[in-house]
Amino acid sequence: MSRVPDCGRELPDTMRVARLYAWGDVRVETMPVPRPGPGQAVVRIEACGICGSDSLDWYVNRKAPVVLGHEPAGIVAAIGEDVQTVRVGDRVFVHHHAPCGDCPECERRLWSNCRVWRASRIEPGGLAEYALVPAGILKADTLRLPDTMDFDTATFIEPAACCLRALQRRGGLRTGESVHVVGLGAMGLLMTRIARLLGASVVTGADYLGPRRELAARYGADAVVDPAADDVADVVARATQGRGADLVIVCPGDPRAVLAGVDAAAPGGRVICFTPLPPDVPLTLDQSDLYFREITLTQSYSCGPDETRQSLAWLASGEIDPVPLITSVGGLGDVTAALERTLAKQGIKTIIRPGS
Repeated sequence: MSRVPDCGRELPDTMRVARLYAWGDVRVETMPVPRPGPGQAVVRIEACGICGSDSLDWYVNRKAPVVLGHEPAGIVAAIGEDVQTVRVGDRVFVHHHAPCGDCPECERRLWSNCRVWRASRIEPGGLAEYALVPAGILKADTLRLPDTMDFDTATFIEPAACCLRALQRRGGLRTGESVHVVGLGAMGLLMTRIARLLGASVVTGADYLGPRRELAARYGADAVVDPAADDVADVVARATQGRGADLVIVCPGDPRAVLAGVDAAAPGGRVICFTPLPPDVPLTLDQSDLYFREITLTQSYSCGPDETRQSLAWLASGEIDPVPLITSVGGLGDVTAALERTLAKQGIKTIIRPGS
């Protein structure tokens, strides 16, 4: 153990992390515990969710070697000089990026296109026993948790905030509009619930897996569809008085899912791609169909400080209950299996508790 200057607390000298070297090659390693500099903090990670993006093999391979994990929650273990926003012992959510707040992109709330946002990150990542929180993230998007909120629930702050961004900011959802969700994994199910919270009149969803369709009904879907058995566009049309959905959220990064989303959209509808396609996979569609139906096809990437605060409020109030989504809990040694389960769409959500 060693004493950290200016914080009056002790941190261990080393910690365990789960470092990915390539898809299927995750190693639990030991590395030094980071020390906070001025304006920084070190957080002991109590829980971190496995995101669907963590299972995009092409995406994580180009980052490797890397400690994944961007849905962390934990306890402030040490602070550097001039830290005013948190204290040692605070229970917190930590965003993995934070914007500058002053650039043209931030003025338009395009947080994930802010250069500061893209350059910032927690070190080494959320799948570690401790993480260093840079000054910008600590100030802009590190939030104290209510005493009543457990750490597993807090890992849903970032995912729910991303869903809020897709529905509200990028999707422009208005009260009384209809929403269709393609893919009912953890994010699709959160989309279903948040669409209801934002005032959607009709919410439909589509997924090949029966347990996910059943959960969607519990989260507020009016109709759920098995694409293998039914015509999705027809079911959505019947649920929306023949129009189709005003807003379609496409969760899988798959061209077929995007095309199915376009088919389910109403005239003048908006289709949001929530997950990127692999760089070498083209999206081929009939532009004339988009043109004559006046369909908008756009993207939504991550979230920012305004969305995380609203997400925290919904989780704290119980308006979003993430407990039914948690199907596995493990430690750092379980990360490989968790990634494989996520890729194979087995279960819904895995939470990793690095200290267990």
